[in-house]
Amino acid sequence: MPNPPKLTPEQRQAALKKAAEARRVRAEVKELLKTGSMSISELFARAENDEIIGGIKVERLIAAMPGRGKDKAMRLMESVGIADNRRLRGLGDRQREALLKELS
Repeated sequence: MPNPPKLTPEQRQAALKKAAEARRVRAEVKELLKTGSMSISELFARAENDEIIGGIKVERLIAAMPGRGKDKAMRLMESVGIADNRRLRGLGDRQREALLKELS
């Protein structure tokens, strides 16, 4: 495994702040899905413009939805043809349509 890059204390602090913000946004989005305050179609629309949301793994989003867990999410992704390491911004049009159909 390669060594991490050498960062100045200011660069390290900025990176830590950016990472904390990304975790907060991802948790917020998953909570909105869980409570039904956000739909999958709204999420896909936001993912196109937001780098943080686009980087969320599809499996984690599906598992966060009510009535679904990790096992059901993996089975759904397998049936639709989505790799287990795929992120939102990496989904193709057909995969998005299939997920919308299954999750709506």
